[in-house]
Amino acid sequence: MVTSNHIHLLVKDTDAGVISQSMQLIAGRTAQEYNQRKGRSGAFWEDRYHATAIEADEHLHRCLVYLDLNMVRAGAVEHPAEWPHSGYREIQEPPERYAVIDLMTLSILCGFTHVAHFQKAHRQWVEEALMRNTMARDDRWSEAIAVGSRTFVDKVKADLGIKAKYREVTETGGAHTLREPKGAYALDSSGESDTITPDNTVLWQEKEEAIKT
Repeated sequence: MVTSNHIHLLVKDTDAGVISQSMQLIAGRTAQEYNQRKGRSGAFWEDRYHATAIEADEHLHRCLVYLDLNMVRAGAVEHPAEWPHSGYREIQEPPERYAVIDLMTLSILCGFTHVAHFQKAHRQWVEEALMRNTMARDDRWSEAIAVGSRTFVDKVKADLGIKAKYREVTETGGAHTLREPKGAYALDSSGESDTITPDNTVLWQEKEEAIKT
């Protein structure tokens, strides 16, 4: 999901450190290309990326739909299919060339063995969300360190060791989240990037599932 001032990426980790290395490459290449065109220097992105680990079950479904509805919540479009730079559009109308999404892998992660079955379910999830008018911003997908079942979140916390000592596990709407203590953030606002901090970026370099930059 590409917006006017930030990007959401939903990715599957494969090897330790591959996501952080990929994000470093993307940030560097983007700045290089932009600076060459504009005759400037310095970083392109204002903030470092924030990563949230998502359990591959119904929590992944919810996260996918939440990202799909990003520009609907922003009031830019009435349906995610109307936004050209979105995962929804590529999932439902896969391009013949230059595809970004690995549909087969995404289908399997979402519990489907056939892409067509996943595409149908994906359309239904989005339509149901639009009918329920669930447009409220949910900071679990952009600010938490991990989202999933209690077992999944507890494992993430255990894997982080001392780095997770003051992180809080909370439960809301059937999902457990691993969060920073409330006092860890300097800002308390509803903006998309208010709580993107270097602490979260460095904290979850090896097992990121959902990334926001």
